[in-house]
Amino acid sequence: MFLASLIFITTLVFVIWQPKGLSIGTTAVTGAIVALVFGVVNFDDILVVTNIVWDATLAFIGIILLSMVLDEIGFFEWCAIKMVKLSKGNGHLMFVYSLLLGSFVSALFANDGAALILTPILLAKMRILRLNTKTILAFLLAGGFISDSASLPFVFSNLTNIVTVNYFDLGFIEYMVTMSTPFVVSVIVSILVLWIFLRKDIPKSIDISLLPNEDSVLKNRKLFRFSWFFLVFLFSSYFIGDYYHLPISIFALGGGIIFLLIASYMKSAKVWLTIKTAPWQIVWFSIGLYIVVYGLKNAGLTNYLVIILQEITKYGDTIAIVGTGFISAILSAIMNNMPTIMIMDISISEINNQALAYANIIGANLGPKMTPFGSLATLLWLHVLEKKGIKIGFWDYSKFGLIVTPIVLFIVLLSLV
Repeated sequence: MFLASLIFITTLVFVIWQPKGLSIGTTAVTGAIVALVFGVVNFDDILVVTNIVWDATLAFIGIILLSMVLDEIGFFEWCAIKMVKLSKGNGHLMFVYSLLLGSFVSALFANDGAALILTPILLAKMRILRLNTKTILAFLLAGGFISDSASLPFVFSNLTNIVTVNYFDLGFIEYMVTMSTPFVVSVIVSILVLWIFLRKDIPKSIDISLLPNEDSVLKNRKLFRFSWFFLVFLFSSYFIGDYYHLPISIFALGGGIIFLLIASYMKSAKVWLTIKTAPWQIVWFSIGLYIVVYGLKNAGLTNYLVIILQEITKYGDTIAIVGTGFISAILSAIMNNMPTIMIMDISISEINNQALAYANIIGANLGPKMTPFGSLATLLWLHVLEKKGIKIGFWDYSKFGLIVTPIVLFIVLLSLV
């Protein structure tokens, strides 16, 4: 256990630190190689991990490609400006609408897509609106939180969702129906709690006349209109895939590639440039860190978790669901939610209670908001902000996350009971 823990902790430290621009993917893969060299994992383990994460990884690539093309044609910028104008200059309405937009993007384009694409757009618009630093920070903190807390409704809304759904062989419709109530509760409670804590930094009125017309940001109006129909078609295809028990990556990756080719044909995107600039480091990070964490499983971590889970299930479903969710949340906050979801899935498979799998997802999606390194989406979000000149310190972020997250998490877990 000591060697496996040392390799994991060292890998995670370098992922967070990123000395001299060292990429997160390179760090994670290096950690995986070290684990293999020292015998913490073997080649059979790598095959097992690959079998667990391949569908999630390919689906993620497809969603990111689709998001990048939509971003290129002005889809998200149009949505952002439209959202601001719907508020009619009311600062508090703008706060609520921005979180609803974040929920929409996170649900349909995954939490990482929301962090990578929507954050810089909203930041740019807030600067155009000449909002002060405190107000901008309030909107950003709330937006960062909602990107994870709203990533519950669909299998493709978060990598953790895909991994768990595949591990327990859950259907697309089955998952969507089960998580529909927790999703709605999560969005409503998140907005309410965030508003209560940040309302003092939200101005009563905002001069929205400073923003351009939303249609002026569109690069290709014909493709923009077509994109709405394409998204409906793509979403419908997931139901077909569920009926025939097909991997979700077939539709997510296939849809992303098809839309990229259509955009290229309409001269609104360059295939090679889009593929080249896609965040491939996330893929290597995902695979590498999963392998490193599998070493913790080999060292016996899952055995301890199984004992704890067996104990809390003796007290009924409510305690079991809330307890599992908080265990997942705390582990995610400490060791990142991507490795946590796999470790917890393996442990929960030993317990005859499928509800715990859903509780694990909720905990792994919301729990990471307690620390800056809890989820990949948060790491990306902080990296994007730092590049834009906004640096949020470890304690400043954690102080906010540790207060807000447990409240929202507890209520959302209760909605699953």
